[in-house]
Amino acid sequence: MSRSVDLLKKRYLENIKEKPDLFVGIELEYPIVNLEGKATDTEVVKSLFRYLPSVLGFTIEKVDDFGNPIQLLDPVSQDTILFEVSYTTIEFAFGRAETIQEVEERFRDYMDLIQKKLAEANHAVVGSGIHPYWEKNENQPVAYARYQMLMNYLKLSRTVLGSGLHDYPQYGAFICGSQVQLDVSKSNYLRVLNAFTQIEAAKAYLFANSEFSGEDWDTKISRDIFWEESMHGIYPENVGVNARLFKDENDFFDYLDHSAIFTAERDGETYYFYPIRAKDYLGTPEIHAFALDGKEILLYPQEEDFQTHRSYQYQDLTTRGTIEFRSVCTQPLDRTFASAAFHLGLLVHLDKLEAYLRTAPFFTTAGRDYKSLRRQFSKKKLTDEEEAAVLEFSKDLLTLAEEGLEKRDKQEMVYLDPLKKELGL
Repeated sequence: MSRSVDLLKKRYLENIKEKPDLFVGIELEYPIVNLEGKATDTEVVKSLFRYLPSVLGFTIEKVDDFGNPIQLLDPVSQDTILFEVSYTTIEFAFGRAETIQEVEERFRDYMDLIQKKLAEANHAVVGSGIHPYWEKNENQPVAYARYQMLMNYLKLSRTVLGSGLHDYPQYGAFICGSQVQLDVSKSNYLRVLNAFTQIEAAKAYLFANSEFSGEDWDTKISRDIFWEESMHGIYPENVGVNARLFKDENDFFDYLDHSAIFTAERDGETYYFYPIRAKDYLGTPEIHAFALDGKEILLYPQEEDFQTHRSYQYQDLTTRGTIEFRSVCTQPLDRTFASAAFHLGLLVHLDKLEAYLRTAPFFTTAGRDYKSLRRQFSKKKLTDEEEAAVLEFSKDLLTLAEEGLEKRDKQEMVYLDPLKKELGL
C-alpha cells in the first residue's frame, strides 16, 4: 500500500465504528438578502452576529481579523451558527441529533429571532441555492485565513489557460447547499457511497434550486458547474458524483488517492498552491506556494499535510465516521428538512434500496453513467420521455424513503410531504 493511501485510510477510517448508533447531522446554508433588491449590507449582518450570543446564550467561538464574531456555538446542543465563506451567507451546523424534529425545533427558534432582527434593517434569510443579488454583492471572503485561502485558491483559475473553467472564482461567496451527515459503519460505508451515487439523477430532479442569472447555462443546478468547472474540479475525482461504483475499500482509496491537496500550514500560516494529486504529493520535491498576501514561497511536502486533505465528492466519507451528502441546493424554507428525511429514510432501508437499484427500470433507458445522468436530469427542460422516466424513478425512491422512516418509527415521514405533493403521490 502506498504511503499516501496509508495516510488517507488513517484519516478517514479512524473514527468509523463497527456498530454506530444512527444520528443525524444537518448543515444548512442560506443567502442573507436586502429586501430592497440592493447589495446585502454586511454591517447589518455583522451586527446580527454581535446580537445573537446575548439572546441565544451562544458563546463566540471565532472572530474575524477585525474582532467581529463569525462563529457562535451553543455549548449544550453543540449547534453552530457561522458565516459560510462570505458575510452574505449564514450557515446553521447542528449538533448531532436523534431525530429531525429536534433540529427543526431549534432551527425555528433561531430563525424567528434572526428574521425579526434582520427585518429591522429590511433584510432576510431566503431559501435559495444561490444569492438572488449575487451580482450586487462584493463577494469577498470573511476576513479569516481559511476563507481567504479558499477564495485566493479559486482565483488561480484565471491563470490556468485553456482549461475550460468558468469565470466566477468568487462563487463560494454566493452558492448555498443543504447537507446531511449520517453515521455509517465499517461494513456499510462503501455500500452507502455506491447506492447514493446511483440516485443523483433523481436528486437533481427533486432538489434543483440554483438557476444562475449570469450565464445561459442549461441547468437548474448551477452549483454543479461552479464546483466542477473550478479549481476544485481540475481532477474529476476531487468533486461531484463519483465516476464509478467501488469494488472494495482499496478501490475507493485508490479513487481518493487521485483527489487533490492544495493547501498546507507552516508555523501558523496558511498557504495554497496548484492542486497536486494525493498520490503524487509526497513525491513532489518542492511546491511553489502562495501566502495569503500573494507572496510566493517554496514548501516541502510533509505527511502532516494530509491532515488538511478534503475532497468535495457529493457522497463524502468524513473524518467523523459519517457520510456527508452534499449535492443538494439550499431548499425553499417550507421544505427545509425534506432532503435530510429523504436521505435518512433511504439509508435505513439500504438493503431494499440496493435491491431496487439493481433492476430499476430507469437505468434500462437512461444508462448508468451516473455523473452525466445528474447533469442530464438537472436541465431546465426535459423531453417527455425523460420527464416520465425520472418521475417514476423519483416516486419509487420516495416510497422507499418513506418506508425507511416508518421502520425507524420516529414520526419523520411528515418531512417528505412537500416532495410527495409535488410528485402527486
